[in-house]
This record gives sequence, C-alpha cells and structure tokens, in this order.
Amino acid sequence: MNTRMRRAAVAVAATTMAVSLAACGSAKESGDKTSSDSAKKGDDLKIGLLLPENATARYEKFDKPIIEKKVSELTGGKAEVVYSNARQDATLQAQQVDTMITNKVDALIIGAVDAKGIQNSVKKAKDAGIPVVAFDRLAEGPVDAYTSFDNEEVGRAQGKALLGALEGKTKPTVVMMHGAITDPNAAQFKKGAKSVLDGKVTYGKEYDTKEWKAENANSNMEGAITALGKDKIDGVYSANDGLAGGIIQALKSAGVSKLPPITGQDAELAGVQHIVNGEQFMSVYKSYPQEDAVAAEMAVALAKGEDLGTIATSKIDNTATKGIPTVIVPVISLTKDNIQDTIIKDGIWTVDEICTAKYKAACDSIGLKN
Repeated sequence: MNTRMRRAAVAVAATTMAVSLAACGSAKESGDKTSSDSAKKGDDLKIGLLLPENATARYEKFDKPIIEKKVSELTGGKAEVVYSNARQDATLQAQQVDTMITNKVDALIIGAVDAKGIQNSVKKAKDAGIPVVAFDRLAEGPVDAYTSFDNEEVGRAQGKALLGALEGKTKPTVVMMHGAITDPNAAQFKKGAKSVLDGKVTYGKEYDTKEWKAENANSNMEGAITALGKDKIDGVYSANDGLAGGIIQALKSAGVSKLPPITGQDAELAGVQHIVNGEQFMSVYKSYPQEDAVAAEMAVALAKGEDLGTIATSKIDNTATKGIPTVIVPVISLTKDNIQDTIIKDGIWTVDEICTAKYKAACDSIGLKN
C-alpha cells in the first residue's frame, strides 16, 4: 500500500469513529425495512460495488480501495467486495446490477450513472432481497440508505469563491458549465451556485455538459468564446475539475493569455496543479475516506440485517421512498492558500505528485512542502 492509501486508511478510521459517535443519539430511528425483515447473517458476506465511471480519478484510486479495506475491517477479513465500473454507460450498469443479483450479493453499493434510469434495477435488487446503498448520487427506486456530500453546499462554495475572485466588477459576465443532466448531483451543484450568483453576475452562456466529459466542456467553451468574445468572459463556473480542464484548454487555444477565474470540484491532481499555477481559481475538496467508510458501514449492516440507527444521522426522500437513512459529509473550498492543510495533510496527494518539474516553481512560490 502506498503512502497516500496508508494515510487514507488512517483517515477512514478516524472519520468512521467520528460518524459513529455523532450518530449515537439517533439509534432508535433506523427507518430501514430491509434490515428488519432480513435474517441475521455473519461476516461471510458478498458486497457488490458498482461505480459510475473511471475518467474521474477518485473512483478507482480512492473509493474502490478504501471501501474494500473498510468492508474487510468490519468483517474480520471474511467479506468479499465484488466490483464493476460502468464507464459512464447506464446500459452497462443495468447489466452489472443483473449480474450482482445473479451472483446473490448480500448488499449492493451503487454510484449511479443515471440516477433516474437505474430505478428499475434498484427495484429488481430489492425484489431479490438485496438492500441497496445509493453512493454519492441519490438513485431513484427503493433505496435502503444513502451517503453523499452536501451537494448544494458544493455549489455555494463554488459560487462564493467565484464572486470573491470577481470582486470589484459590476455584473461580471460568467459562463456556466454544469454537469450532466442525468446526474442529480449536477442539479444540486447548479442550485447551490445560483443561490449565490443570481442577481450578482450576468450569465453569458450556460451549458449542461453531456456525460461530464472534458471534451464536451471544451466544445461548449469554444461556443461560448465565439458567442461572447474571448475578452468578454469575466469568470467561468465549472462544476468539476475535469470540465475545468476542457475549459482551460479552450481558452488557451483561443489565445487568452490571462485566464479568468475558473471553479472546480473533486481536488483532482490536474485540478490541483491548475490551481497551483494559477490557471484554475479553486476546487472543492471532499473527504472520500469518510464517505467511503460510511458506505461500507451501511452495506455491511444492511447485509447482516442490522438497522442503521448508529450510522445514519438524517433522512432523505426520493420519488419512490420516504425516510431513507442518510449521512451527508461536509466539504471544503480548496484554493492555493489551503492545499497544504487539506489534501496534503490528509494524504490525498503528496507534494511530489503535485509538484512535478512543470509545477515546481509555482509550488515553491506558495510554499508547498513535504
């Protein structure tokens, strides 16, 4: 295990303890029908894990290994995690759910590609007696538990940072680059950002970026530059770091030498490097170890037929299910001023990973160190 993952494992242990302690007062409120109806099981479990895509570094580099490690810790090494990645293909993910049902997993963690489109698959799992944890995105259907970050707060953090960077400008012109319309999180990011930006900026152009792909953000940004003029864009709201990369490329290709402030999310390595060298203004850091630990705890508890009262701290509704036990994890606005005290301190990325030869001088200028 490399240094980053060792540090992440430490973070898992610490954050899991914090979540459990914080939830002690709600032990009587599980709201979970599957757990009460299931026969009690031991530690010899199969936990299905379906993640949505592999273009964003977090799913393969962080979420998968941390969830696997936490499930192992919770079951004395006896449980097996069965993993598949949908590669941003909703049809493939539906097939993967069918395979998990055939393999008779004891619980299923799903990071949905298409939160609405997955509903029938969730129901099929439920009908097969398999409880479902909606991971990072609130899937539709008879979901048994849900954990994610405060998605509207992500948008608010992005909006506040962008406004701060544009301070002194009157109704600056902003291009809005949202995420995919198939992802309910994208709508929440948008809502949070607009709650801050409405009335204070002019929305020059606005896009919902198909499949969260950087190349689609790049094409959208090229269209915005053509429509508005490369010197008429004061700032760019980008929903995540991948989109920001496509945006930066489009602006540079158009000959923009001084880039406008650009937001992001996920603390991707490339995004952090863009922040270090001044091409991206901010990102949003989300503690994957904490979210992953909660998802693992929920899945193991549900698989064993236990309630979620000591894990879940709140409840949420989707269109099919009321009172879904939920844990929402807080987020942090990430700028060059707090890289050292957040992602480096938490072991997400090391200084050596961030400060390659291309970025060494910029890293030195802001004092990044091991």
